[in-house]
Amino acid sequence: MKMSTKFSFVLATALLALTAAASAEELKIGYVNSERVLRDAVPAKAAQAKLEAEFGKREKDLNDQASKLKAAADKLEKDAPTISESERTRRQRELVEQDRDLQRKRREFQEDLGQRKNEELSTVVERANRVIKQIFESEKYDVILQEVVFAGPRVDITDKVIKALNAPAK
Repeated sequence: MKMSTKFSFVLATALLALTAAASAEELKIGYVNSERVLRDAVPAKAAQAKLEAEFGKREKDLNDQASKLKAAADKLEKDAPTISESERTRRQRELVEQDRDLQRKRREFQEDLGQRKNEELSTVVERANRVIKQIFESEKYDVILQEVVFAGPRVDITDKVIKALNAPAK
């Protein structure tokens, strides 16, 4: 049995057990679309804007450096027939060195951006989880799921979570 099939089977079995246990009362299930929360909630948008402000200039500098490197490579290609072999070799070495430097800076940029994204995202996820737990407790849910294959609108509480996240902090 595939891992996802096993998981689905275990989840279905658990839900059936919950249903059987709550046979005398109605089972209250909620579903939260995490992807939508991380895309649409104000704190998530604020985190994205913060990252863009923090990394925008650096990204622009890298793009400018890449454009200059491309222009220098194009110029070398154009000038190649009219310059000496030693000059062409020297300029090619410079371009290779500049390209290595650019690739190193891009890797560092991606690593830094990834790390900061994870930091900002974890803050939003922690806050969202607190909101979900508050909803779970205050509205007396039996279970709230975040990753499901299908969920109907009757159990989808994503809008409620986003609304709570968007509310000013108390």
